[in-house]
Amino acid sequence: MKHGKRMVAGLLATMVMGVVQAAPAEEVGGTLRKIKEKGAIVLGVRDAAKPFSYLNDKQEYEGYALDICLALARNVQRQLGLPQLKITMVPVTSSTRLPLIQNGTIDLECGNTTNTAERQNIVEFSPTYYVSGSRFLSRKSSGIQGLADLRGKRLAINSGTTHIKLLAALNDEQKLGIDILPSRDTAEGMLLLETGRVAAFMNDDIVLASLAGGSKIRNELVLSSEALSVEPFGLIYRKNDPEFKKFVESNIGNLFRSGDINKLYMKWFQSPTLPGGQNLNWPMSAETQAAISKVTNSPDPADYAPIPKTQQAVIKRK
Repeated sequence: MKHGKRMVAGLLATMVMGVVQAAPAEEVGGTLRKIKEKGAIVLGVRDAAKPFSYLNDKQEYEGYALDICLALARNVQRQLGLPQLKITMVPVTSSTRLPLIQNGTIDLECGNTTNTAERQNIVEFSPTYYVSGSRFLSRKSSGIQGLADLRGKRLAINSGTTHIKLLAALNDEQKLGIDILPSRDTAEGMLLLETGRVAAFMNDDIVLASLAGGSKIRNELVLSSEALSVEPFGLIYRKNDPEFKKFVESNIGNLFRSGDINKLYMKWFQSPTLPGGQNLNWPMSAETQAAISKVTNSPDPADYAPIPKTQQAVIKRK
């Protein structure tokens, strides 16, 4: 159901990452112990964050980040020796995802959460699996291509995101007079744009591209050419849990090194997988290639500088 918890039992029909052997199941602690005792893992999911995590036409959750989480869930099941693993999916928003990790409601959040030094003080981040940038989506007729074009206009931004903090600072610094309208989630932000209540909607570039492609007014929309930031995405989970941290980092590292991450990327970014057969036709950026090559959870944008072409070729061949 869209509002509530969705239960899934049994083996997961998803790709298998190399399982990291740890201490016997009865000796594990933290999140792994919680999962073992309950025979369940709780995933935080998004309703409208295509292609990372969203509700499809059948009201089922799917997406690139969710596929990574499901592969981790299958490996948790195997490592703990559980005959079955119940998967509970709890919808989260930009504002609720971090608190729900902190208070133990969800074990792993599977969306498009930007890794920042400030957030690392309260939650743990997995290795970065995608690097995005902040852009604007607007009607072509508005002529909005960059920040300066928004002077004196109204802009929608999801509350609880890095985008709203960034734009507020730039707005104040450059005296632009932009009227920022916080939206509850991505779906609401897009609705505000489509109905003309705002001149533009600010979000991650790939999320905006997917929203534009699925919009009834897609032929009227354009993505700004100017990117205002570098946004490394990671799954988030509770801090001070060294066993779960080792599990997450080792398994995602295996996913990257095996080249299986490229298969997932092709599925969600370069194939007609999204609702209605939408194909984003979005090649992997040099920054995302760098993240996969380095296997890092750094919040520093400088750590995602493009890697040499010789290394890029190695990644593509995997």
